[in-house]
Amino acid sequence: MSLLSFGLFLLLSPALFLYRQWFLLLTSLCSSSLSSLQTLGSDGVRITMESALTARDRVGVQDFVLLENHTSEAAFMENLRKRFKENLIYTYIGSVLVSVNPYKDLEIYTKNHMERYRGVNFYEVSPHIYAVSDNSYRSMRTERKDQCILISGESGAGKTEASKKILQYYAVTCPASDQVETVKDRLLQSNPVLEAFGNAKTLRNDNSSRFGKYMDIQFDFKGAPVGGHILNYLLEKSRVVHQNHGERNFHIFYQLIEGAEEDLLRRLGLERNPQQYQYLVKVGRSRLSLSCLMHPGNCPKVSSINDRSDWKVVRKALSVVGFNEDEVEELLNIIASVLHLGNIQYGGEDSGNAYITTDTQIKYLARLKSPLNLEQAASARDALSKAVYGRTFTWLVNKINVSLAYRNASVIGLLDIYGFEVFQHNSFEQFCINYCNEKLQQLFIELTLKSEQDEYEAEGITWEPVQYFNNKIICDLVEEKFKGIISILDEECLRPGDASDITFLEKLENTVGGHAHLTTHKLADGKTRKVMGREEFRLLHYAGEVNYNVNGFLDKNNDLLFRNLKEVMCMSDNKILTQCFDRAELKDNKRPETAATQFKTSLAKLMEILMSKEPSYVRCIKPNDAKQAGRFDEVLIRHQVKYLGLMENLRVRRAGFAYRRHYETFLQRYKSLCPETWPSWQGKLADGVSTLVKHLGYKPEEYKLGRSKIFIRFPKTLFATEDALETRKHSLGERERERVTSRAVVVQAWWRGILACRRAQRRREAANTIRRFIKGFIYRHNERCPENEYFLDYVRYSFLMKLRRNLPKTVLDKSWPTPPTALIEASEQLRKLYMQNMVWSYCKRINPEWKHQLEQKMVASEIFKNKKDNYPQSVPKLFVGTRLNGEEINPKVLQSLGSEKMKYAVPVTKYDRKGYKARPRQLLLTSNSAVIVEEAKLKQRIDYAALKGISVSSLSDGVFVLHVPTEDKKQKGDVVLQSDHIIETLTKVAICADKVNSININQGSITFTMGQGKEGIIDFTSGSELLVAKAKNGHLSVTAPRLNSR
Repeated sequence: MSLLSFGLFLLLSPALFLYRQWFLLLTSLCSSSLSSLQTLGSDGVRITMESALTARDRVGVQDFVLLENHTSEAAFMENLRKRFKENLIYTYIGSVLVSVNPYKDLEIYTKNHMERYRGVNFYEVSPHIYAVSDNSYRSMRTERKDQCILISGESGAGKTEASKKILQYYAVTCPASDQVETVKDRLLQSNPVLEAFGNAKTLRNDNSSRFGKYMDIQFDFKGAPVGGHILNYLLEKSRVVHQNHGERNFHIFYQLIEGAEEDLLRRLGLERNPQQYQYLVKVGRSRLSLSCLMHPGNCPKVSSINDRSDWKVVRKALSVVGFNEDEVEELLNIIASVLHLGNIQYGGEDSGNAYITTDTQIKYLARLKSPLNLEQAASARDALSKAVYGRTFTWLVNKINVSLAYRNASVIGLLDIYGFEVFQHNSFEQFCINYCNEKLQQLFIELTLKSEQDEYEAEGITWEPVQYFNNKIICDLVEEKFKGIISILDEECLRPGDASDITFLEKLENTVGGHAHLTTHKLADGKTRKVMGREEFRLLHYAGEVNYNVNGFLDKNNDLLFRNLKEVMCMSDNKILTQCFDRAELKDNKRPETAATQFKTSLAKLMEILMSKEPSYVRCIKPNDAKQAGRFDEVLIRHQVKYLGLMENLRVRRAGFAYRRHYETFLQRYKSLCPETWPSWQGKLADGVSTLVKHLGYKPEEYKLGRSKIFIRFPKTLFATEDALETRKHSLGERERERVTSRAVVVQAWWRGILACRRAQRRREAANTIRRFIKGFIYRHNERCPENEYFLDYVRYSFLMKLRRNLPKTVLDKSWPTPPTALIEASEQLRKLYMQNMVWSYCKRINPEWKHQLEQKMVASEIFKNKKDNYPQSVPKLFVGTRLNGEEINPKVLQSLGSEKMKYAVPVTKYDRKGYKARPRQLLLTSNSAVIVEEAKLKQRIDYAALKGISVSSLSDGVFVLHVPTEDKKQKGDVVLQSDHIIETLTKVAICADKVNSININQGSITFTMGQGKEGIIDFTSGSELLVAKAKNGHLSVTAPRLNSR
């Protein structure tokens, strides 16, 4: 038995007050000595950050801030490697969470894990995405200030999965109701919808988000999620019309083709083959991949993607989010139309104008009529496809927002946005993405420094200015009015004349060519020119240098659509398209904003949103390009560490103090290291911490005491303290073990005595019972007396219990347990009562139909039981109401019967009186007579009153004789018949004619009257088979097989 079990027994014993007091004292001593030894393993016990420091040589530190050499990138990488090797994918940089994609399932996202992080202080548990989620949620609830979580990283690093985990955490841990559950479902199901329309397979990631997403999760005053709102940024529309080698278009195209029902595909005019559609096989310029070798030029099928299964998920999600069937149909019509649009091919006329050569697509699309040349027509087609898909995606996001709308709520925002991108060929999209990351880095540094400064000021500690790289100069280079790159690009797009990508590059050189963070091939030195193309310019970002190719900059920035195409879209019957293309747009003569300006404006609004909220950060890292579990590609990771600015983040965070904790937490953990604070400190917390650090020998430059926290400057100071605590644990453990052991011996001795007394008492009681039983057995035949009363009561009780377990189950079951002598009379009375009750219950359950059936069976038993061979075979077969239905009886016969009600009808064989020839007949029983019918003629009617008797043999044949009076001139003599249902037929005749006692069962032969005073004889003999024939002696011979010996 455990110590806890002993304690529970002592606490529940009112006579053991002193022991109870001793146990409470022992418990308090154990808890005070072990309170600082908490860990968190797979069983759910907590591991604090300090506890994990003892294993830092194997698993690294949980916070990069605690790295001794925090400026060393090698030390940073080594710590990341150690943790990745141990499947510890999360690490902090202060309050920033660094997440490494494991490329495998880890058992760290269960409901139990969610509960461990729920309502727990940020640093009381090991790093996890749930810790960030819970910290933001609690800050929103307690501080009443909106929060946001910024998730960044390159494609394949796990940003989308991180946002899903955060949503799942809130869905499970937040308060719920029926309405809240609906909102939770819509929040969760919006993900597969947005992924289908906005994600695609790229070289780096099979489910890469090709748009930026900011989602507000709205909470009511109870803390329950009640709504949401989504903003989308810079959808990669160019992917609609072409993709790089080894990449795919957006998921929804393949899901529709692979998963849709045949009827739906037929309505949309689609075939179940992605290779039939140009937009799904068009490829641009990029490096080749393994998947590309498997699918040359395109990548319609990917082993890790199940389009058919994903289609089912998306269809269900659309319904949950709030789409009705008509909206889904119109949405899919648009997707199908984009595919058909891509299949339009053009030919050129002598005049230079283009015409459509693919007539099969015309029935699915409006005919395009414009005086364009071949190249212009193809560009117009692609521009229309991109515009339709892009605007439909925006409509889709707005539709989801309508289903999630809620007012006056607290908010936690999730920003899932592309990380810094550097490819072999970088274009307009990478320029916008990296500009976005510059703005986010600028915001991060400003907010991080502000947070640090606010904490120092709140604790009364002098703030020391931190030197850091201010990337405002790069942001200004991109966005500054009139002189920024975006302004120069817009001016080149809008000016009259022959503007081109090259003229844009030249204007860039002339306007900002002297900027320290920009260079071109023309402006660069000889060494740089070797790695730059003539059509490229280079920006020196905070994360490194990136070369941008200007080809396509002007076209992508203009993103224009011909006016006549807009007019066609406005006239569409599709309700979604008419919302996407507003007629008011046609009346507005103002030139629409360029793509870059729109992006800059939306980014400025995003920065305002983020500045108004308390931010948390998740930095996602991809460990390798092959998506292999356990593989740590140091070159690739070092590249991401640089582009994510993690070393800069760490340097800013470590500019002051590496470690800080509230006085209560610090004193509770380390109080055992100082005799004055152990086992408890009774004074002020600040004085207790001051006494403790003086005893530990902290130097003044190693720490500062704030108003409510202690700040430790160097990690080595914390490591030394933690190592001392580890040593102290062992000594405390030994002492405590000795004290507990000595006290446990006393408890065990006392408890063994209690158990021994109980065992002795049970033995005495058992011996007395055996003695009484033996004495009762000896006097069992005497009258009831004190010596045998216990035995007799037991015998009676045993019989009654046995009887209870073995009562008959049916009225036919005659078994009954044998009673003892004293209970014979009582047993017989019980048996009679029980049988009467069973019979009464059985009769009560019988319905009228079944009662009638039993009555007929009783008559048959009375007549034939043990008298006719084939009677036993008839017993399990139910008697039927008639053997002939209305269609088998001629209507003339029924008309002849008139008002007489027919009770039974059966087909029979009649044997003539002359020659015994067999004739098929029908025997009809009415309420007054038996009628023999030949087709439509009534051959003979025998009134029941005139029926003298019925003769039948004892064998298994079906022959019987109806005896009639010889003086009756209407009758020609007795009737010889044969029926396949002899028992049923004669029972029916006996009941209808009331002749139960007039049926004669004969052995050997039957004599019957043939008419005119003559007699006939039927001889019955046993044989192997049934045979009826005229014998040589003139008798009717019936041979029947013997079925029953009777």
